[in-house]
Amino acid sequence: MIKTSTTSLAELLAHIPKIVLFGVTALVQVALLTLMIIDRIQVLRDGTEVTLQTRPVDPRDLLRGDYVVLGYDISRLPAGSLLNQPTGTRNPMVFVKLAPNRDGLYEAVSVHADAVAVASPDVLIRGRVVSGATCGSRGRAFCDQLQVRYNLESYFVPEGEGRKLEQARNQRKLTVVAAILPSGRAAIKRLLVDGEPIYEEPWF
Repeated sequence: MIKTSTTSLAELLAHIPKIVLFGVTALVQVALLTLMIIDRIQVLRDGTEVTLQTRPVDPRDLLRGDYVVLGYDISRLPAGSLLNQPTGTRNPMVFVKLAPNRDGLYEAVSVHADAVAVASPDVLIRGRVVSGATCGSRGRAFCDQLQVRYNLESYFVPEGEGRKLEQARNQRKLTVVAAILPSGRAAIKRLLVDGEPIYEEPWF
């Protein structure tokens, strides 16, 4: 029965002109791209703006084009109450509570395995642990220090502009304004050097 159904499907596909199959494939790809664009627009339009301090990082990967690699003060965190708790996976997702300091820069307050309620001006940002989730006797518990990525770690810039921004980053003059939705999803909205906007992320 299954073999007959499979054969029938193959025969059906064989009778469909290749141009039609190509058109359907193209439409699916366009639809997926459109959904990604809409999702990003939602984050940039509706997300709460927070300003994050960048920090020096390792040299950029030249194979990926002219872009700035971004590390943040909130990228490396103490595990806090998560210490020695089971992770479930090698790179678990976590939620980091952020609060503004007296300079208006958002700093990490605590890190959680699940989303927690926060009150404005605090926000919750979602990230993934890339280092610090392989401790314990079985290697499946949170370590005392966590390295977290938030999908904010690179920003493409016009050709030749990367070095200048890297210098500003390494001198701690570069800050990033990110938009964060209540779900914790975040996207870079603009870059600032010495508090002045230099790049604004377009919606399209």
